[in-house]
Order: sequence, then structure tokens, then C-alpha cells
Amino acid sequence: MYKVFGDMLSGNCYKIKLLMQFLGIEHAWVHVDILAGETHTEEFKQMNPNARIPVIELGDGKHLWESNAILNYLAESTAFLPQEKYKRSQVLQWQFFEQYSHEPYIATARYINKYLELPKEREAEYHSKQAGGHKALSVMEKHLAENKFLLGDSATIADISLYAYTHVADEGGFDLSEYVSIQRWFKDFENIPGYIKMARENA
Repeated sequence: MYKVFGDMLSGNCYKIKLLMQFLGIEHAWVHVDILAGETHTEEFKQMNPNARIPVIELGDGKHLWESNAILNYLAESTAFLPQEKYKRSQVLQWQFFEQYSHEPYIATARYINKYLELPKEREAEYHSKQAGGHKALSVMEKHLAENKFLLGDSATIADISLYAYTHVADEGGFDLSEYVSIQRWFKDFENIPGYIKMARENA
């Protein structure tokens, strides 16, 4: 059985939980408190020297980190990762977009606001993330106005990668009310069998 080390408030960890639910993959979830420094213990850094969640324990002493790498590993030979060369590359295209053009703005603003409770010394940084976040949302909005999911009629791990932080972007100060195609995409995504909501507070 896989063991996942993560935090269900984290979009990057939620990505893994979603795919495992969709595919019915048995796993054990180990909560990691990032604010308490639990990713910086020597034990944790033996699994991920970059000291970040999520990490998945594969067995035989093997671990894998970086959320999108884990998604690609788990989705291999499933409908969530197309085998055709161009479509597979499109999945990666959207995952790179998520990590470089989306997550640094939307996820970071959410982290500052939700995890750190918007400390005064980071207010300027928080507000500076808004323009970049809306740029990324606009790219998605335009594409989803013409496509049910990011690659067409079926959801892939590209959708999982971008849904995780987009659907809670309001927690980073982003008003999603004008993004009608993204709102429609939320509804279609949430109708995928096995869908589970993100925890809004840690137990």
C-alpha cells in the first residue's frame, strides 16, 4: 500500500488525494504539519531533501516527490494520462503552466492569507500576486470556453493539477465570479466519480 505524506489543506497534496480517489488506489495518509517544521526533520529530508510535501512512499525504500511527478507516476496506463504523444505532451504543458504561471501567484497568495493569516510584513507581496494570478486565470478561462476539460471531453491529470488551487483561489483574494467557464469546469470536474472535497481546516 502506498503511504502519502501531506497536508489536506495543501493544493499540491490534494492533487494526489483526488487522483487516488478517482482511481480507487488504496493508501495511508500521514499528516505533516509544515508550520511546525515537520518537513525539516532529518527523517523527512531522507525522503525529500527539498523538505516539501507531498511525498509518496512507493515501497522497497523508494520515495517520489513533486506533486505533478507523483500524478504522472500514478496515472500511468489509466485514462487520466493519454498515451498518444501529442496529448501526453499537452498534459505536461498544462502542468508546467500550473507550476510556473499559476501556482506562484494563486497558491502563494493563498498560503500568505490562509496559512500565515496575512502578516503585515507580507501584505505587499500578497497584493503583488494578484495581477499574475488573474493573468493565469484568464488563460484558463479562454481555453475552457471552448473545451469541457483542458484536453477536450475527458479529464486528465492536467485538470487535477489546475483544479486543486484554482477552486480555492478565493482564499488568496481572487474573485472568480467573472470566470464563467472556469465555474462551469468546476461543476464538471466535481461530477467525476470518486470526487472528494478539499479539507478547509485541518482536524
